Amino acid sequence: MFSRSFVKRALAGLAIAGCLLAGLPAIALAQGGITIFSGVARENQLKGWAENGKSGTWDRYYLEIPSKKMKLAIAQISITYPKYYKGEFDIKEVEVRVKNKAVKLQEVNWDKENQFLEIYPEEPIPAGGKVQIILSNVKNPSFGGMFYFNCRIQAPGDVPIYRYLGTWIMSIT
Repeated sequence: MFSRSFVKRALAGLAIAGCLLAGLPAIALAQGGITIFSGVARENQLKGWAENGKSGTWDRYYLEIPSKKMKLAIAQISITYPKYYKGEFDIKEVEVRVKNKAVKLQEVNWDKENQFLEIYPEEPIPAGGKVQIILSNVKNPSFGGMFYFNCRIQAPGDVPIYRYLGTWIMSIT
């Protein structure tokens, strides 16, 4: 029916395709789109995207927390990122918006050594509304990849323990 060489080539091609698919940590269809095999549970994936998304360039990141995740008011936001992310943040160009209105910020800190940003609003962000964090003047890493940015918050008057809200999966090409 099929020649022996055809079957060998077809099996080799399938094996290579299978290895490539199995080796991918995630497949992203557009920024903030569908992510498959990310290792982050679907209910913990937050919508986030880079305006440019090109390695080695200046960019703006949009990181969203949906209203359904906003069960508590927020006194502090902490964004952690992986050690291999070698981008740079401009803490003077951080904006937080709730229901499309800017929130006044008391302070923004960037701890480069421990890979996190801390955002302190002047007043607690109320529960129940969609929150958007905009990081402008970001210098993307010189090498692309998939970067997991984790969102943790502290509620006002709460025991100073961070509560995990979810993960933004950022793709830089």
